[in-house]
Amino acid sequence: MDIVIRSAEPGEYETLGEITGQAYLRDGLLTFGEDDTYLAVLKDVAGRAAAAEVLVAADDDRVLGGVTFVPSPGPMADIAGPGEAEIRMLAVGHDARGRGIGEALVRACVERARATDGCTRVVLSSLGIMHAAHRIYERLGFVRTPERDWQPLPDLEDLVLITYELTL
Repeated sequence: MDIVIRSAEPGEYETLGEITGQAYLRDGLLTFGEDDTYLAVLKDVAGRAAAAEVLVAADDDRVLGGVTFVPSPGPMADIAGPGEAEIRMLAVGHDARGRGIGEALVRACVERARATDGCTRVVLSSLGIMHAAHRIYERLGFVRTPERDWQPLPDLEDLVLITYELTL
């Protein structure tokens, strides 16, 4: 079966929200587990789709994972500045991992960034423990930008998001 990367359809938002939320929970990426307020943000695919492009990886009609592509600074951008696109909320269901889906989703975002007028870089934030994702980013030419690392919750000093960029 072939995996297709395409824009998410409204009927898939709930499924992708569950995949994303469960991926973050099962991988231990939410500081407060099921009580983490970010879980609701991860599951709100309709909200993301209203402000950015949500992509899914699908095998026939089955959603396997997804990512949010933010083409320019705006409400869905955490760190993107002028001339930068941002990748957010990359997630692949546990039963679909090891098939190159995460890399295919990142590649699709890079292709979209290259097709965006005035875009010169793709940026993203990641937790330091997301080693599999870091391998994908580095394999595709992303480099660490420690000067852009940031804290989403300033009261939690040990919660630091590390950043990467790819110059197009």
